[in-house]
Amino acid sequence: MKKEVLLEWRQRYAINGILLYLVSTIFICYLSFNVKANQLNPVTWNALFWIILLFTAINAVAKSFIQEKEGKFLYYYWLIKPQTLIVARILYNALLMLILAVLGFVMYSLVLGNPIHDPLLFVINLLMAAISFSSALTMISAIASKANNNQTLMAILGFPVILPMLLMIIKISKNALDGIERSASYDEMLTLLAINLIVGAVSYLLFPYLWRS
Repeated sequence: MKKEVLLEWRQRYAINGILLYLVSTIFICYLSFNVKANQLNPVTWNALFWIILLFTAINAVAKSFIQEKEGKFLYYYWLIKPQTLIVARILYNALLMLILAVLGFVMYSLVLGNPIHDPLLFVINLLMAAISFSSALTMISAIASKANNNQTLMAILGFPVILPMLLMIIKISKNALDGIERSASYDEMLTLLAINLIVGAVSYLLFPYLWRS
């Protein structure tokens, strides 16, 4: 994880590009809807927020393995275990996504208002979403890096994995917006947690075979 942080700090153009994308997308939404704070429909507010965050996650996490060269993979192969590499990448991407999600949420709320009635549930959901996007997209990035047209392959592989996560995430955030009892979101939270555990376990078990190829 230290190596990932140092590389990101040295290549600040990558994180700056993601931040620019996040800020510009939120500002375009503000200009397109031409609304003042707290005047946007909560359903539309919720949908726009997760669309922005999803594409931010794809831009941020996709580069995990796609940007790596084969020579660097060979170098890593003699230094560390593959399980160490995939766990470190998932944890680093989860941390990066959490930071981007919090920044995006703060800016989004300032520009388009904050209609959330249960902020704690929404923040917990935001944390789980960051982990979900990180665990799924990191492994998909590793698979796509083995193909020539990796960006297209990542989009194809990512959709069926991300879709069930998004359904749970959007439903929990909708409950937070409406101020519904937290117990009504427990089933979705457990399902999302189970998906994260399954994806994480599959990544941990299968990445060594993928790396050897």
